Order: sequence, then structure tokens, then C-alpha cells
Amino acid sequence: MKKIVVAALVAVVCTVSASAQDAAAIVKASRDRIKADTVSSRSRMVLSAKDGRTSERLIDQYSKDGPDGSRTIIVFQSPASVAGTRFLTMENKNGKNDQWIFLPSLGKVRRIDSSEGSGSFMGTDLSYDDIASSSRDSALDTHRIQREENLNGTLCYVIESVPKDGAYQYSKMIQWIDKANGISYRIELYDKKGALAKVLESAAVKNIQGRLTPTVTKMTTIATGTSTTITIEIMKYDDPIPDGVFTARYLETGRAR
Repeated sequence: MKKIVVAALVAVVCTVSASAQDAAAIVKASRDRIKADTVSSRSRMVLSAKDGRTSERLIDQYSKDGPDGSRTIIVFQSPASVAGTRFLTMENKNGKNDQWIFLPSLGKVRRIDSSEGSGSFMGTDLSYDDIASSSRDSALDTHRIQREENLNGTLCYVIESVPKDGAYQYSKMIQWIDKANGISYRIELYDKKGALAKVLESAAVKNIQGRLTPTVTKMTTIATGTSTTITIEIMKYDDPIPDGVFTARYLETGRAR
């Protein structure tokens, strides 16, 4: 009898372990889905207030693989109030990403402290941590498949991810990942008290250079009723990007050399 109980417990533990491994593999595959040495894009960002008022910003974004991971720079082109603002993220395999911002009004580069990760990025619904979340190492979280579910007619894995580091701004993330193509269509982000804080939604998938690419992303903040929608107008994969773009000099001058 004891042997049967022990065997049953071992079977349960093995099933849970396999499920966790499967969930981690699914999340990793989703985040690593698009293979490209570089990504260049121009996007229109629309900030929507609770009362319906909107404002727009035009941004360029460049990403390139580096020795320690992805490097990304965001350049604000308009309106005039934010034009010339440049933001650099350098992925760090051994710890938290390094981030810097150049504000024309200050005329100098400022490093973003790790304690500012949950702060609003340029008045949007995205935080500094959110900006880097697409390349977040799946090993930083513990993953569990909750169920399979149809989302807008698409069968998805629903996976809960809990950060191993208690300092991260979210207590957990729940995402809907397409079983067929690995695209993450919806991510619910929960605050430290376990309440739903934000919802990230992706839509308008297009085939760009042989890669299925969501071209509309919307982040909604539950407490304020505000949202930020980013629509990609131009997207190019594997276009040459000089390494000089990902430097403090470029942040200050907008010139790679």
C-alpha cells in the first residue's frame, strides 16, 4: 500500500515537473520566435486618456544583437515637445538591463536607476521594465500552464509566470500564447497585491519578410482607464545598423559617428 502511495506521489511530482518544463519551453519559444540580427521600425504611438482625449507621438526603434544580448534604442521624432528624446536599453545576461535616456531639455544623458523600473516611460502606460519585457529572459520566472482556451477564435496556452526576483514590479503575469504559431496575444500583469494592473494586447498580425509580426500593440492601465497603442508603420528585419547607434555619443548627438 505504501509503495502504491509513493508511486502515485512520484507520478504527480513528475507530471507537475513536466508541465513546468513545457510551460517554460513554450514561453521561451514565444519570446525567441522571430529570428533576426537586427530590427528597425517606425511606429505611431497614441496615448488615450480616460475622457477620450488622445495625443500622438512618432518613434523610431532600432534593435541589434550584442555580446551580452539585445540592444535597443528608441528615438522620438515628434511632436516637438519630445522630439530628440532618445532611450537606450542594453541587455545584461548577468543581471538587470542597463538603461539610459537623453532629454533635450536637460541636454545630457541620464542613467535609469533599477529602482525606476516601474516608473512611466515618457508619460505612457508602459514602464521602463515594460519596454524591455519582450526580451525578458524566461529563466527569470517560474512558469505553469493553467489551461488551454480560445481567445478571439484562436486556441491558446494560458500560462502563469511568477518572477523569481521579488524586486520585479509585477507579482505575476498571465499570457495567452497561440498554440499554432507561438504569438503572445494577451498578457495580464498583476501588481504586488495580486490585483490586475495592466493588460497588454497584440493584434493585426502581418507576414513581414517571412516573419509573422503583430503590428498593433495596446497597453491598458486598469486603475486609470488610460491606454497606449503602438502601431507599426514601417518594419524591416536584418537591415544593417551601425554599432555606434547603441552608444552614449549617439544618445547625445543622434549621430552614429
